[in-house]
Amino acid sequence: MSDITLTTAVVLCVVAALAGWVDAVVGGGGLLLLPALLLGLPDSSPTYALGTNKAVAVTGTSIAAVTYARKAPLDRPLAWRLAGLALLSAAGGALFASAVSKEALQPLIMVVLLTVAGFVVFRPRFGLGDEGAAPAPTRARRALALLVVGVVIAFYDGLIGPGTGTFLVITLVGLLGMSMLRATATAKIVNVGTNLGALAVFAGNGTVLWQLAPAMALFNMAGAWAGAHMALRRGSGFVRAVLLVVVTALVARLAYDQWWS
Repeated sequence: MSDITLTTAVVLCVVAALAGWVDAVVGGGGLLLLPALLLGLPDSSPTYALGTNKAVAVTGTSIAAVTYARKAPLDRPLAWRLAGLALLSAAGGALFASAVSKEALQPLIMVVLLTVAGFVVFRPRFGLGDEGAAPAPTRARRALALLVVGVVIAFYDGLIGPGTGTFLVITLVGLLGMSMLRATATAKIVNVGTNLGALAVFAGNGTVLWQLAPAMALFNMAGAWAGAHMALRRGSGFVRAVLLVVVTALVARLAYDQWWS
């Protein structure tokens, strides 16, 4: 591996702060952080970018999760069950990270994200309604949420990662009828689990750049703290708007990587 220059380290720290803010508001910080690591570390194996990304992301996600847990309404038993299952699934995904081609999954991810964007655009009240007015989710829907959130999305996060927070929020709103704010708070707790599970595997394989990760983590935590407090102040409408921006940016980034890079 080549040495990391001071300029590269500073740029990566700034990106880490912005990624922490985005991730705390609605998820999708990996959209910024992982490509930045891949570009900033061109002579390193992609697994080092994936591992370092998890070492940084887990700190900001933890700060956001604690902030939301103190001030946002949460079904804590459900959140902890999802997080525990997600930890194991993400570890499984990380085990396959070096064997699966990222390019092979990008078209499928773009289709899913475009569907998400269209769903949010054409349902203006999506995630903004009163949870108390909606019927309680059935056992079948709760079981499906455990499967999709705790297994499928968590596995994806360990495998690649970008967009995980967005997928979590959409699933929690769509299947369990949560508001955007409550879904984001729950997603942060789940995301701590996915990051820890994947990080354990990457760290065990020695694919985390520990000389770079601590500084980036500090900036990521600062951004996450600011983002979580802003989302709590401004509510579900603000989170919904940021969600659309992040989904659009993620689709554009994936399309660029797929066809023009």
